[in-house]
Amino acid sequence: MDNVAKISEVPNFGKKVVTVSGREILLINVKGVIYAVENECPHQGSPLNAAVVKDGYIACPRHGYRFNLTDGQCAEHPDFTLTTFPVRLAGDDIAVDLG
Repeated sequence: MDNVAKISEVPNFGKKVVTVSGREILLINVKGVIYAVENECPHQGSPLNAAVVKDGYIACPRHGYRFNLTDGQCAEHPDFTLTTFPVRLAGDDIAVDLG
């Protein structure tokens, strides 16, 4: 796992884009739970840093596809799955496992 940011850099209900091994990863803080997803919608590649996060989902700003933050599934369009990554918190450090 790579340390990619500090928890203090991702405010509650906020997002932060980090680059890890050449990949853009979007960190999302929902009430102290940090999620890490690929910063690209699997539908047409739109960046997700401007996406709306609500009720455990992130909605692509381009076409509104909603992806579950935990597993990346899109119930409305099951052919598209957002890549998600395991996150570990240690003190103020956020570590992400790119597998």
